[in-house]
Amino acid sequence: MVNLRRPILVGGVGLSFGAWLLQSMHPAISDLGGTAVWGAIALGSGVWWLKQQTGKKLDVSTPVPLDRSQVEAVLASIDTQINQLAPELERVDAEAAAASLTHLRDRLTHLQAELDRHDLRMAIVGGTSVGKTTLSQLLNLHWALQLSAALSSVSVSDTASLFTEADPALSLPASVPDTDLVLFVTAGDLTQQEYEALQQLITQGYRVLLLFNKQDQYLPSERPTVLHQLRERIKAELPIEDVLAIATNPAAVKVRQHQPDGTVAERLEQPTPDLTPLTDRLGQLIAHHRQQLILATVMRQAGDLKQSIQAELNRIRRDRAMPLVEQYQWIAATAAFANPVPSLDLLATAAINTQLIVDLGAIYHQSFSVEQAKTVAVTLASQMLKLGLVEMTTQAGTHFLKSNALTYVAGGLLQGVSAAYLTRLAGLSLVEYFEEQSATPTTDGLFQVDRFTQKLKAVFQDNQRTVFMKTLVKQAIDRLTPEPSHTGVEIKAGA
Repeated sequence: MVNLRRPILVGGVGLSFGAWLLQSMHPAISDLGGTAVWGAIALGSGVWWLKQQTGKKLDVSTPVPLDRSQVEAVLASIDTQINQLAPELERVDAEAAAASLTHLRDRLTHLQAELDRHDLRMAIVGGTSVGKTTLSQLLNLHWALQLSAALSSVSVSDTASLFTEADPALSLPASVPDTDLVLFVTAGDLTQQEYEALQQLITQGYRVLLLFNKQDQYLPSERPTVLHQLRERIKAELPIEDVLAIATNPAAVKVRQHQPDGTVAERLEQPTPDLTPLTDRLGQLIAHHRQQLILATVMRQAGDLKQSIQAELNRIRRDRAMPLVEQYQWIAATAAFANPVPSLDLLATAAINTQLIVDLGAIYHQSFSVEQAKTVAVTLASQMLKLGLVEMTTQAGTHFLKSNALTYVAGGLLQGVSAAYLTRLAGLSLVEYFEEQSATPTTDGLFQVDRFTQKLKAVFQDNQRTVFMKTLVKQAIDRLTPEPSHTGVEIKAGA
């Protein structure tokens, strides 16, 4: 059933059919009706739209160093986010909601406690056979205790390889997300795989030290060159002082010693591991940047928690939104099918899209006045025309309807299919847009035309598949084609 308590929808569709009846008495009246409705929409929304556009300000703020108040603000926003999720979850399943909300609040409490943590956590990562395990043992046995005694508690966790030849995809070990400092070990100049993995870690917010290990595999004259190449390649991502050369397990060297009797004795000597550049840098970071490193970890984990909450919120809201989108697509299809004047389809479409915007906005807590919703509906129609979606939809619908001669001759069926398809595109694009706005709301609350257009393009590309259009055409035939009934002809509009 169609909910009739929607004045925009009922009034707009009613006006569309009223204009059709008037047009049957005098053809020129339909042009007047279309001009009046679209003129009223444009006039009523133009002032609001101009006001919204002129209110934009360019954000010229510069990044500031991370401090505790910033992290606390993000944690407070998570608390608000959980409170927003609570009624949505309870509406779906009250019993499951209690357990889920308890888990989320426990995670938030843990992050709040992490702000006062003093111990520093490090993880060692890299490809296979680059010396990760040996480095971990040396740091834990020889260096971590000295750093702990002088500066703060330090824990070093050995990790599995980030990737293997059999599985080149980056895989973060379980210990890395809790890490304040990542030691990325390589045995020479970075491979493309290593470079991409390093970039991903940095992009995800990890503080990284890049360590050139196994220098003994190179001639003494080559080692500075390799280190220089590493620093040059990664200078856009890491400062020079965070790219270091170490030797965790130098190869044994042959030593010749002349004896008093003139003979020469040869023996193998094991050089001492050289971690001095690394331990010096660690000492600096722990002494001067420990709190920053911990704050960065909490901020990164808070971001992950926010994303998981937002994903759950989007899932629940989408479950509510999609039946609404489907309902409106068939309302649009029925209105277009039943109205034999194509120019008047615009009137019904404007009303349907306006009501759809208001209803979807309510689900996503994006409030729109009627005038604002009208403006967005005009923008939606304009963008569809600019992108050529109306023409492409009509051509695609014609192609698939031609395969069924009986239904192709039905005059309004093509308009019905096109209206359903375009309304569905509009609904899906609005859902995608509102999900993004809920996750990263703008401070001015403006409808972002450019972002919406990008969503519209992406949704169209995802929904122009042959199978989808065939399915839509079949559903339209089943719903819109008249079939015998006891009282005459029945049009199956669907809800």
